[in-house]
Amino acid sequence: MQIPAEYQKILPSSIIEELKIEGKHLSDDQLKKVLETLKEEYIKSKVQSGECVGIIAAESIGEQGTQMTLDTFHFAGVSEMNVTMGLPRLIEILDGRKTITTPLMEIYLKDEYSNEKEVKRIAKSLKENLLGFFVNEFNVDISELQIDVVLNKEKMFSHDLTIKKIISVMKKSFKKATVKDYTEESINIALSGKDASLHELYKLKENLKNVFVSGIKGIKEVLPVKREDGFVIITSGSNLKDIVKLDFVDLSRIRTNDVFKMQEFLGIEAARQVIIDELTKVIENQGLDVDIRHILMIADTMCASGEVKGITRYGVINEKSSTLARASFETPIKHLLQAAITGERDLLNSVVENVMINQPVPIGTGLPGLVTEVKK
Repeated sequence: MQIPAEYQKILPSSIIEELKIEGKHLSDDQLKKVLETLKEEYIKSKVQSGECVGIIAAESIGEQGTQMTLDTFHFAGVSEMNVTMGLPRLIEILDGRKTITTPLMEIYLKDEYSNEKEVKRIAKSLKENLLGFFVNEFNVDISELQIDVVLNKEKMFSHDLTIKKIISVMKKSFKKATVKDYTEESINIALSGKDASLHELYKLKENLKNVFVSGIKGIKEVLPVKREDGFVIITSGSNLKDIVKLDFVDLSRIRTNDVFKMQEFLGIEAARQVIIDELTKVIENQGLDVDIRHILMIADTMCASGEVKGITRYGVINEKSSTLARASFETPIKHLLQAAITGERDLLNSVVENVMINQPVPIGTGLPGLVTEVKK
C-alpha cells in the first residue's frame, strides 16, 4: 500500500503504520476517504499553541472527581474479594501511593495450561495458606506449658500437605518452641528455654495461626474467570516477584493494579499504562466520561522523570524548576529559604509564578512577545 507523500507529512508515523496493516483490503478510493477523515480528525485533535492544557486536564478530572462516590466493587462468589473504586482509588493513583488498599493481579496462563481443570488446580495452588486454615482447634495445657494442635485432615489432603511438612514449617518458624510428639491428626508443641511463661504460651498460640504453610505469600484469595481470550486468575493481593518465576504463567499478559510493582518489574512504560488503565476504569465505573488525552497527560507527567511520582509536594511538585511554583503549593518557607541559600534563579516560565508577581502569564495571548520598530 502506497500512502501519498502529502499525508505522510501531516499524519504521525504511528497512524501511517497502523493504516498499512489495517487497511490492506481498501481500494484506492476508500483509502483516500480514510486518509481525508484521518487528516481532518488529526488536525481537529491538535492543541492551539499557548493552550493551558494542564489546567484544562485538572478541571476535567477534578470536576468529575467531585461526583464520585466512596465506592467498593465486589467480586461475586468470593466474599473476601473487594476492590477499592471511586474517589479513594482516584486519590490513591494520583498521589502515587506505594501501599494501596486492595492490590489485585490478573494472571494469564500459557496455552497448554489454559483449560478449566488446570486453571482451577493452579489457582488453588497460588492461594496463600496459613497454619490456622488447616487446624480445627488449639488446646492449651497450662500446667505443662504445651499446645496440642488438632489438624483438619481433609483440608490437608486437598492441598497435598503431610504432617511432616507442617512440622518442618513449625520448626523453621519458632526457635523457642519444640515439637514434643505428633500423631497423624495432632501435633504437641511446647515452649523451651528459661523465659517459658503463660504469657509466652498464649503468644505462641496466636503466632501459630499465622505461620505460612503453602501457596504464594500475599495472595489472599483467588478467582478463576473465563474471558473471551481465555482463562484468567484474578487474585486479591499481589506478589509479582514470585508469580513471574512460575513456569506456567504467560509473562506477556500478567498485570497488577500496583503501579510501583509494575514499574519495578516491567519498567516505566508498563507503569504508565497501568496508570492510564486504572484511571479510565475508575472513571468509567462511575458512569462518567473524561477525554483520554487528559488522562494521558497526567500519566505522562507522573512518569516523565523515569519513575512514578505522585502529584504531591514530595513528587511532581518537588520536580518543578521554579522556586515560586514549588513554594505556592505547600511548605513555602522551606522552598524559599533553600532557594535563597543556594542562590537559585527563577526564570518565570510558567503560570503560577507569573500570577504571584502580577505579570501576564505565558499562555494564550500572553504567549507571544511583540517587538515593534520605533520611528526616530
